[in-house]
Formats: sequence, structure tokens, C-alpha cells
Amino acid sequence: MDGRHQVVQTRGSLVARRWRVALSILMSVILIGGYAVADVMDLLPGPLTLETSRTRTISPARSIRTPADDLGDDGAGGPVDQAVARQLVEEFTTSPGLGHDYSLVVHQADGRPVIEESAQVVRQPASTMKTLTAAAAASELDMSSCLTTDVQLREVSGDHAVLVLKGHGDMLLGTGNNDPAHVNGRAGLSSLAAKTAGALRKAGVSRVWVAYDDSLFGEEGEPEGIQENNPDGVYFQHPTSMAIDQARDWTGIQQGTDPDAGGVYLPRVVDPAAEATKVFARVLAGNGIKVDNPDQPNQAESGQGSVIASVQSARLSEIMALMLRTSDNTLAELFGRLTAAKLGKENSPGGAVKAVTEALDHLGVNTGGLVMADCSGLAPGSELSVNTLVQIQELALESKGITPVAKGLSVVGLTGTAAERKVNDLADGLVRVKTGTLDQVTSMTGNVSRRSGGSLVFAVIVNNPEDMAAARQAVDRLVTSLDRL
Repeated sequence: MDGRHQVVQTRGSLVARRWRVALSILMSVILIGGYAVADVMDLLPGPLTLETSRTRTISPARSIRTPADDLGDDGAGGPVDQAVARQLVEEFTTSPGLGHDYSLVVHQADGRPVIEESAQVVRQPASTMKTLTAAAAASELDMSSCLTTDVQLREVSGDHAVLVLKGHGDMLLGTGNNDPAHVNGRAGLSSLAAKTAGALRKAGVSRVWVAYDDSLFGEEGEPEGIQENNPDGVYFQHPTSMAIDQARDWTGIQQGTDPDAGGVYLPRVVDPAAEATKVFARVLAGNGIKVDNPDQPNQAESGQGSVIASVQSARLSEIMALMLRTSDNTLAELFGRLTAAKLGKENSPGGAVKAVTEALDHLGVNTGGLVMADCSGLAPGSELSVNTLVQIQELALESKGITPVAKGLSVVGLTGTAAERKVNDLADGLVRVKTGTLDQVTSMTGNVSRRSGGSLVFAVIVNNPEDMAAARQAVDRLVTSLDRL
């Protein structure tokens, strides 16, 4: 009796539970259907709608234009807003702290003048001088070529020989393997040593005496007076036939992750070519070759031997871009010396200056009043007019064989020494410049993509400002406003 009553109660509970579930499902359907209707009618938020679908158009990201590639016959663009130009000049010339020793010139890409203030007056240019050296080198050298570092086999006697490491101007050697991702370190001494070890084994040589040939740039390596602006040797290393990372001494210092970053100011090793050879010799020994003098390589006389291995630097155009972007004094002087060798000038800093000025004359640049104390602008005593600087920029935009000068410039707000040279974000990617800074000099030259179309070229030099920080800011404010003209 008790069992049957329990079964009846259980069946009743099941029926009641089924009704509750059915009612719950029905209510859910009603609620979902009602929300869907409201969504379709756009009364409530949701994916459904009776509106015609619309595709949202997203403006393309603004690209950094390369002037030499963008400009055509109408590259200069339309008329410049002279009212805005006059306003910019007024704001610049009345800037507190600027002083009175300034020159300014702005031209359209075809040479039509926009602004000219004391354009003929010669002033100390600081690192804007590098654009002259770059233009000269680009016009005379094969910018697609590389600088090799060779290993010559000399004096073979049985399984023993003399190896001579001979450099051709690559001062950006790396200690590791060849690095295709960077300019600094593109050619690696570990790769060179591995190639050399393989070649020696094929030749039956297992033991070597290592030497180096550093005769490329002769005895006179340093421009006169440059040490006045080169405390502790951190801003300049005179050109050598080869060097690791421009002979910077990283002893006790953690190296950064980007060898092309620039802005690294360290003392230099005493003998860059010898230090590079030591690194090579040690790695060579690690490749199974017995090296008699890994820590004391001797300097060999200039001569010829059988080249059994070599590594190549980045292209000269890439090295030039690194020089301009990071304002590298060492590489600027190196380009001057390479140009002197090409033109048959004296193998000296003076010969480099003569080669640069001769190449500029060939390009038709007005070098009136130009005085070059060196090829980088670091040594005191250099003078030029902003007219000379702006002519270089005009030629670079005209694609007359010196486009690396335009392509290698740093970009305001984005890259190189100009990454922080801005007053707002509006001109980012539109202004490409070479900066210049010394104790009493702030300068800048380059080109600007106008928002209304076409390009401008400009140069500005301030000497002896009353307030250097204020003068620098005035230059930045002026240059980053030129895109509005």
C-alpha cells in the first residue's frame, strides 16, 4: 500500500515538473522573440536592423614619402601662402633667446624662393656640413658598392703560412656572423674566420702567423683642431682601414640591441685595425687553426697575397643613410677620404676637403664663401651660407645622382637625430632633415612635403644664440610648420 502511494506521488511530481519546464521554455521563446523584434526595429542594441548596411571607410595611414621618388615635373606644387610664410618668419626672428646671428632660406623644389633671411652670410654650420660631403661622395662613388675586408695568404711553407687581414675602409665590422639586418655589423669577423679556416684546410695549412695591413689612409688621419670638439675621443675616430663598431671601447658596458641606433659616445681603442685582427685571430683559433700570435698581431707591409676569404659591408648608400640619420662624424670623414681616393687627391684630411669641394663644383653647387675645416662639421673653423645647403637639397630632389642625400635624412618625429625635434605630431613623416649642434651652433637643413602638394627645401643656421635651448626650439617650431605653406 505504502509503495503504490509513493509511485502515484512520483508520477504526479513528474507531470508537474514537465509543465514547469514547458512554461519556462515558452517564456524564453517569447522573451527572445520580443528582443529580436525590438532589435530589428532598432529599439534595443543588437546586430539586427532594418537599416541598409553601411561600409565604414578608414583613411589610409599616412606614409613617409621619399622625396626623390615622389616628385615629378610638378613636384614644386602650387603657390605658397605668402601670408603664412611671413607669419612664420616673424615668429622665428622674434623668438626670445634667438640672438641676431641667424640665416634662413626656404625654396620650392624648383628653386623658386619663398623665404630668404641673410642667405648670403657665411656661418658655422655644425653637422649640416655632412650634407655637402654626402652629395660629393654620392656623385663620385658607386653607391651600390660595398667595402671588403680580405684575408690574404702569404709566405706559405708546408702547413705553415702568414695570414694578412687587409681592410678597405669598413669601420662597421661586427664580432659575430654577418648581420644582414643591420648596417653596423653587416660584415662579421666570425663569418670571415669560418671562411678562412675552410680555405686553409683546403690548402693544407693548419698553422698561421697573423698580421694586418692598415695602410689604406696613410699616416695623416685626423683633421686639424678636431679634438677641441672631441672630448675623450667620443665623437670622432679618424678613418682606418677596418674597425669593429668604429673602434668604440665597450669594456664593462652592456651593448644595446640595435647596433644602428646611433647616439653611442664612448672612448675608442688605441689601434682599431689591430683590435679587429685580434678578434679575428681568436675566432680563427676556435675554428681549429693554430694561431701563433692571437693577441699580438703585427702590422704587415702593404703588399699583395692570394685572397682566400672576404666579407662585405653594407652598400655605401646604406652606410651614408646611417651617417646622415645618426649624424656620425667618423663616417662623414670616411666618405671624404674615399672620395679623395677616387679623385686622386692627397691621402689626408686636407685631400678629402679638396675632393669634396671639387665634386661640388662638378655638381654646379655655388661654393662661394665655403670653408671646410673637415668633412663632418665637427672641427672648428668651417663656414658656409644657407644658400649652399639649400642647393644640395634641391639637387637631391632632382635625382641628379645624389638621391641618397635625400633618402638618408632623419625624419622629424620618427627617426634619427630628428626623432625628438618637433613641437607637435602634425608634421610627423613630412619633414626630413639633417640636424647640426655645437656649443654655439644650432642648424638644420632638409626637405618638406607640403600638405597642399609638392615639396620645399630649406636651411637655417643660428650662431651664438642668447639661449641655446630657446634657439633650438625656435628652429624646431619653424621647420615643423613649413608643411603648412
